This record gives sequence, structure tokens and C-alpha cells, in this order.
Amino acid sequence: MSGKSTSSSSELLRAHCVAISEEEAVLREGGGKAGHERQRKMGRLPARERISHLLDKGSPFFEIGLWAAYKMYEQWGKIPAAGVVAGIGNIAGVPCMIIANDATVKAGAFFPQTAKKVIRAQRIAFECALPLVYLVDSAGVFLPMQDEIFPDEDDFGRIFRNNSVISAAGVPQFAAIMGNCVAGGAYLPVLCDKILMTKGSGLYLAGPSLVKAAIGQIVDAEELGGAQMHAEISGTVDFYEKDDPSCLKRLRSLIALLAEANEPKMFEKAKETTKPAKSPDSIYDLISFDGQKQYDVRDLLASIVDTNSIDEYKADYGKTIVTAYARIEGRAVGIVANQRLQVRTKKEGIQMGGVIYSDSADKAARFVMDCNQTNLPIIFFQDVTGFMVGRDAEESGIIRSGAKLVNAVSNSVVPKITVVVGGSFGAGNYAMCGKAYDPRFIVAWPTARYAVMGAAQASDTVFAVLARARERDKKSSPEELEELRATVKKNYEEQTDIRYGAARGWVDAIIQPHETRDVLIRLLQYVSRPMPKARFHTGVIQV
Repeated sequence: MSGKSTSSSSELLRAHCVAISEEEAVLREGGGKAGHERQRKMGRLPARERISHLLDKGSPFFEIGLWAAYKMYEQWGKIPAAGVVAGIGNIAGVPCMIIANDATVKAGAFFPQTAKKVIRAQRIAFECALPLVYLVDSAGVFLPMQDEIFPDEDDFGRIFRNNSVISAAGVPQFAAIMGNCVAGGAYLPVLCDKILMTKGSGLYLAGPSLVKAAIGQIVDAEELGGAQMHAEISGTVDFYEKDDPSCLKRLRSLIALLAEANEPKMFEKAKETTKPAKSPDSIYDLISFDGQKQYDVRDLLASIVDTNSIDEYKADYGKTIVTAYARIEGRAVGIVANQRLQVRTKKEGIQMGGVIYSDSADKAARFVMDCNQTNLPIIFFQDVTGFMVGRDAEESGIIRSGAKLVNAVSNSVVPKITVVVGGSFGAGNYAMCGKAYDPRFIVAWPTARYAVMGAAQASDTVFAVLARARERDKKSSPEELEELRATVKKNYEEQTDIRYGAARGWVDAIIQPHETRDVLIRLLQYVSRPMPKARFHTGVIQV
């Protein structure tokens, strides 16, 4: 490739990454200026301001699910970030998962993706033993879509089941009611360890109008479920706070009481900060926006892991997957990464980059097992077109080898983190620890593409099926068939865009390529936290 075309490819990639970043800035505005003004008129802070008050000064905030619900419920308007902000940051030096309803978006009502996002955040917190802080300000289930939000195992009710399981595991949960908390949503704070509530907020199973309709009783909101009533009469609330700032200050002081806040920090940086061999910015010259450019994944790793820390495992065998031990800011990890260079092997001859062959699947499976033996977290770098197909591949036992790798990844008990840097197609997604295989975190670059197969092959297959169906019903002209082909391809390409996947929760966050190392440093801190050992349990208590 010439220097000029390499430069234009790099510029195209950078421009796309900047565009994604700008879109994210818009998503963070939530319901926009009007929504923020509405909150302030009620004497309340917008969700992100609440979070910034809560976090330690200068603490980074790793946000998950920012793209949730993106372009998914357009008949109801825009639902930025699914109306809830979720992410991890330090409070009194303790990494905490924060889940804050954004009342500027449809009054903080729950859409299907809102529930799924909250459940994902709870799962991450549970697996990483992160204290949970809920900032509650929600009108409850979005009633026009109640059938898609209310009943299933990954819907609204699962949130409260998780509250109970997390509590039993000894992971602290704090809830601050800072607005509406109605209907089934009222169970969330009451299932937490400590409940704070601000003046003017409401906590009730049924609001005044529903109470009147159900039992004919006329009662105002404050008398029915106001903060003062719950603090003085029902005894449900532990701390009655006059406003948002005092509530957030109290939350910080309660979290500062946790034993972890008073211990020497486990994750202080080493005095001599380690650095990668290559600049993180060099990634933009290494890969291409369209994902077609070949590159040596070792060059990619060199911009992420500590200098001279890589010990490559079986370097000369199964070359289309690179397996290596390495360190990231001093923390030991195992790495499984798709090699995008075409390679030559003594037994198989030429092998295509990004494809998983029998030998590479066998090697990766053995490496995953070894990381479990030595209790090393594993980071998967996905840029995979799938498993090799054809007669030779089948004779080599590709199905057996693939099953071995999928089995090893499925049963792996060490923390797993997945970074999708390019393609994530077909069973390659599974073998390289896609969402279904329980990575603690799964993040993607703006260049990532997710689908059962590449757009060209898939759209041709789908077109063939639709064309046959159309021919059965009526004869089509060549022009009509060509128009159908173009439509099918366009729809399929839209679905492979990583924003489509991020909207549906298939990845936790879209990250900028040059920030990969910094993100992994933080995520490795979270996944390496020890689970609570002592558990307080009681039998049946008479109440």
C-alpha cells in the first residue's frame, strides 16, 4: 500500500472515531436543555450532575450502555442512553457501580433496554464485588410497552431479584430516592442496605390517582408516600435529606464507612509507571476503517501492554491466533488475539488472517485452560471472520477443535475481558468470548462489526431466499431484483454497525482505539477485586 493511501485510510478512520465521539457527547445530554431546566425547576439536579457530585474529584467514570436504545424506539421519540446512566467510578476511594435514572428522558421511565442495561450493570457489580449506588428518579415502567418490560427473566422484575441475591452475597447496596419511585420500582430501594430520600420525592406502590381509582381513597402525594411520612411513620427511609446536595454528601460519608475505604489502596500505581513499546496513537496507522487491511496483531498489542512484557505461547503453532502472557501496568494477564496477517505453516501451508483453523483453536483452548490453572485474567482481542470451512478444514477436525475452544471459554472461571477491534463474525464471536460467554466487560472500537457472517456473503444469501420467494408469487424484472439486492445489503450493513449492537447491549461501551490501554488498566482493577469472604446470614425472623 502506498504512503498516500495509508495516510488517507488513517484519516478516514480517525474521522469516523471523532464522529462517534461527537455522537456520544449528544447522547450524554439526555433530554436536552428543556429536560434539565425542568429538573432544576423542581429543585433537582440532572443525573450526570448528581454523579459528578458523588464521585471523588478527578475520578474517571467508566460508563456502560451509553448507546442503549439508540434508534430503537423511534415511534416514541429519542430515548438517549435508555433513560438511565450507569458506570463505575471512585467514591471515597472505593470503586462503585452507579445506576442513576435520567428523569430528563421520558421522566426516567423504563423501556425494555433500560431494564436490560440495569441488569447488566448489576451483574458487573456482582461479579466484581463493586458496591452499588442507585440514584432513583423514575416514573416506572413505560406503560405502552409494558408487555416487553414487565414479565421475562431479563426484564423489570429481575432487577429486584438481583437486589436480593447481591445483598445475600454481602455486596453493599445504597439507594437514594431523589424524585419519583413508584409501583414495582419501589421495591428496589427497600431491598437495599441503606435508603436515603430527599424532600419532595415520592415512594409508593400506587400513586394518588391509581389509589383513587382502585379503592376510592383521596390522598395527596406527600401524605401517601412522601419522604417525611416514610422517615417518621412507615420507618422505611433511613435518612431524610432536604435536597440533592445534602443527600449526595450523606451518601459519600456512608460509603466512606466501608472497610475498603479505610484500608491502604490495593491498586496504587507502581512508582515507576510502565509504558507500552509503541504509542497508542500508532493504532490508527495500523488498521483500516473498512477492516480489509492486513496487520500484525503483535504491533497492536505493543501499543497496549507494558514494554518487554510479552511472552508468546506456542508462537510457531496455530499462527492465526496469538496467545501470550503479558502485563498491563504491571498486572499479569493472558491474551488471546486474532492474527490478521496471512501466515505460512509447515503442515497447512498458507492460512488466512482473521480465520480460526484447527491448530489455532487447539492452541487457544489449551492456553485458556492454562490461564485458569494459574488464575490469570484473560483479554480477548476479536478481529475474526469465523472458522475455516471446506473439505480440508472438515478433515482436520475443525468442528471438534472449535468445540474444544468454545468449551474451554464457556467453563473458564477467571475474569474475561473482550475487546472487539474489527470483525466479530459467526462462531468466531463465540470462540473469542462474545457476549454470550460471560466476559466481565465487553468493549468495542468504532470500527467493530458484529454479525453472523460478512455483509457480502450474508446479503447474497438473504437475497437468494427472498428472490426465490418473490418468483413464486410473481415474476420480477431484473431492475426490481437489483433493487431488492441493494435494499437487503443496505439493511444488513446497518445491522453490522457497532452502534446497532451497542444499542441492544451486545457491548458495554464503544471506546476510542488510542484509549484501549487506559480502559483496560481500569477494568483490570475492577475484575481483580476479591469477592467478600464473610457473609452475614439469619434464619427466619418474626416481624
